Amino acid sequence: MVSKDNKQNQSPDPVSAQSSGQTISDEISQEINQQTGVIDWQELVKHFARGVVVRVDAELDLVDVAHSMSIDDKTCMQNWLDKGTVRRASDDDARQWTKDNPQFWCVVVAPWVLVQTKGSEKDIH
Repeated sequence: MVSKDNKQNQSPDPVSAQSSGQTISDEISQEINQQTGVIDWQELVKHFARGVVVRVDAELDLVDVAHSMSIDDKTCMQNWLDKGTVRRASDDDARQWTKDNPQFWCVVVAPWVLVQTKGSEKDIH
């Protein structure tokens, strides 16, 4: 006989589970935001040479992209990749950055270094 107080047989409360998941997601985003920084092209060159620089268009929030990447949100990532708003930095990008020497908002989601040109229409801060 199972007691009414035995909580092992009860299914989890979906509202609590969703709330907990949201809190975890918020914590991840907050941690990512705290890890962002400004970097210039000269500091970024070595990462570009390793092929790990990912360019994030100004229309996107860098922290949102980093969060989606960190939780392996394939749907969001594929959507951005298909639109070209998130893409690996190209040789053409490197040539332009060498000429302009811009600063970038930057965050690492290992092994990737996500960058967004600072001073874009939509800064992350």
